[in-house]
Amino acid sequence: MATRNRLALLAFALCAQAAHADVYLEVQKNGTLLLSDRPLSASARRIQADRSSAARRLPRDAQIRRAAERHGVDPLLVHAVVRAESGYDPNAVSRKGAAGLMQLMPETARRYGVTNRFDPAANLDAGVRYLRDLLRVFDGNVALALAAYNAGEQSVLRAGGRVPDYRETAEYVRRVRMYYRGLAEAPGQRR
Repeated sequence: MATRNRLALLAFALCAQAAHADVYLEVQKNGTLLLSDRPLSASARRIQADRSSAARRLPRDAQIRRAAERHGVDPLLVHAVVRAESGYDPNAVSRKGAAGLMQLMPETARRYGVTNRFDPAANLDAGVRYLRDLLRVFDGNVALALAAYNAGEQSVLRAGGRVPDYRETAEYVRRVRMYYRGLAEAPGQRR
């Protein structure tokens, strides 16, 4: 590998490490290196793993497990939602105004009696109750419950009981299900 390519690879990996991101490397047939935060093809190799969410997840594990068990929701599904929504950051705020670990919108927080959306325990409790209610509304269909969590119940109902045709929502459902599968397949996981 040319020195210039090695330097570029090193610089990208250092930036990704500072940003706590996954880095994937693919070498094209002509020798060009492609670096990305997601695999662009089956031949891509992960060269830098995102350590941030795993490290932040550990202190929240007991809180998530308690809230999930209290409301009858799979704790691994709750972990997957929290990772997708906030990356385990209790101070996360979206550009649309959602806040906290489970990214509660102000209306959802009021609906579930939360006065401080940044309080991790209250945010988790309300978010898990909301997820439980969505799972009930959509007869246990996880994809539809996740779509409703992202786009709203009415969006799923207007779409005829399907995942709405919104790119963001489809990507959200895919990402949460991928996280969920990864957690469920991890050695030593129990539900």
